[in-house]
Amino acid sequence: MTHSALIRPAWTPATIALMVVGFMVFWPLGLAMLAYILWGDRLPEFKRGVNRTTDGLFSNCRRASRSHARTGNVAFDDWRTKELERLEEERRKLDTMRDEFDEYMRELRRAKDQEEFDRFMRERNNRGPKDNEVTDLG
Repeated sequence: MTHSALIRPAWTPATIALMVVGFMVFWPLGLAMLAYILWGDRLPEFKRGVNRTTDGLFSNCRRASRSHARTGNVAFDDWRTKELERLEEERRKLDTMRDEFDEYMRELRRAKDQEEFDRFMRERNNRGPKDNEVTDLG
């Protein structure tokens, strides 16, 4: 069974209608819908990239604030520094695992699409030549 969203980043009647209505109501809405139709399938990668960039920026801010927030207890500060480094390493491992899983899912979708296409071609070729001919109604 195929599940498909009514509004997805593709040229469907619903997205075209929303784009036209968007241009008629307020042109930036139509432009936003056009951008979604053209580049909407890249949104997850874009979001992931933005999240990583902002995480990197704010982790630098956190590190800078941590360096100023010493408690005065050297043993505790050393332990805290080591734990934070360990957690950062765990985060890097999780990010790597997430990237590997995303790649696995892309490959799985590609394989499923290939299998569906191959099945379509087999069914099309098995129909015979008379089903493939176009009849002239004129």
